[in-house]
Amino acid sequence: MNINLQPISNVVGVLLMLLGLSMFITSAVAYYNNSEDYLHFIYSGGVTLVSGLIFWLYKFSTSTTVNKREGYLIVTLGWLFMGLFGALPYYLSGVAPYFSDAFFESVSGFTTTGATIFKDIEGLGQGILFWRSLTHWIGGMGIIVLTVALFPLLGIAGIELFVAEAPGPTADKVHPRIKETAKRLWLIYFSLTVLLFFILWWEGMTPFDAINHAFATMATGGFSTKNASLAFYNSPLIEYTIAGFMFIAGCNYVVIYYLLKGRFQRVWIDEEFRYYTLFILISSLILGLWINFMVGGDYETNFRNGLFMLISLVTTTGFVTADYTLWSPGLTMFFFLTLFLGACAGSTAGGIKFIRHMVFVKNTYLEFKRILHPRAIVRIKVNKELVAPRILTHILVFLLVYLILFILGSLFITITGIDFLTAIGGVATTLGNVGPSIGNLGPMNNFSDVPTTAKWIFSVLMLLGRLELFTILILFTPFFWRSN
Repeated sequence: MNINLQPISNVVGVLLMLLGLSMFITSAVAYYNNSEDYLHFIYSGGVTLVSGLIFWLYKFSTSTTVNKREGYLIVTLGWLFMGLFGALPYYLSGVAPYFSDAFFESVSGFTTTGATIFKDIEGLGQGILFWRSLTHWIGGMGIIVLTVALFPLLGIAGIELFVAEAPGPTADKVHPRIKETAKRLWLIYFSLTVLLFFILWWEGMTPFDAINHAFATMATGGFSTKNASLAFYNSPLIEYTIAGFMFIAGCNYVVIYYLLKGRFQRVWIDEEFRYYTLFILISSLILGLWINFMVGGDYETNFRNGLFMLISLVTTTGFVTADYTLWSPGLTMFFFLTLFLGACAGSTAGGIKFIRHMVFVKNTYLEFKRILHPRAIVRIKVNKELVAPRILTHILVFLLVYLILFILGSLFITITGIDFLTAIGGVATTLGNVGPSIGNLGPMNNFSDVPTTAKWIFSVLMLLGRLELFTILILFTPFFWRSN
């Protein structure tokens, strides 16, 4: 088998210890806000911290070398254990009476899906509310990327982990050294979160609501502290602000880095960013007219609702300002299709990503040219560079596997007794890490009444989607476990 368990155990241990410390921080926040659930976070944090310490201290061997096999196992097991231990506060506090509910909420948080099993969010303690948002923020950039700078303390190189965790098929690097790359990405992520927090506070949110929504926005998560999500505030200023930061969060962080460095030509030359930007601009204008035609009323309000919901779903954030399923069947279908888009590769968003759609469309278009000129060598270019055949194959296989998982997932969910429309919507939104959907899982609904079996299936789909499918599926191939 030739798989070294030492670095796997060590890194998973570090992740759990950091998770335990996060629970203690949440406990302090809950205590400061006079929330009675602070004790549950102390208990959960203690269990998680001790478990992580055991994983970290246990020595299988003296080697700390990480190859691709160990990298994929670390990422998969790291997210799985984070989901399991992250469920403890929900379960021990009693807000999630069944562990399936607690695990679903935990996975939804770490994968930045934002789907919830809670009917009365405003009735939850502030500790639980903060923990939901914090799991978003931790999972947003990817817990592996956030801790990659700590690997030198363990004597472990992090490049394989970054490749396994990197959200999307992008080879561009901010810096050749992965440690420095992780630090710069984390700094951008942290700085944007702090900036949004102060803006939302200034715009009228309480500090508690502002930090929770800042966490959820920059992580493209979607958990809110209000039952009506962003619609609660009825503030155009807040909605435009959140929409703008959701758009930024959906951009490739390498592009954001170049933007902050003032290298604007390098930003606009990125084809994915251009298509992503143009799609949002053109679609929002069309949506404003479409919604205005279907429901009437004030055009600015209709434009704002269309813009907000479009960005929210495309970036897989999942905040809600309006129920698009009430506008018209055509608009409902449009928003359902956006669940399959995703934003840019290298962002905190889930979903398929624009770069894959772009390469697929280009390849399909060029295939007609190949038919007319079978002897011609026709190659795909992205950013004026040739796309390697291996990358093209990887993207096409990814799209095929994504479609197969969507079909099989929908089949299994309907077997649990859920109606067809709700089933395909639920699978699309969990596999894409979005949140809201259609049917009985629309923007104003939740997953509380979903059967237990379906919740486990949805949890697996969220993990598959967040880890780009192959990271988990490769573990089920026989050649992964072979030494050669």
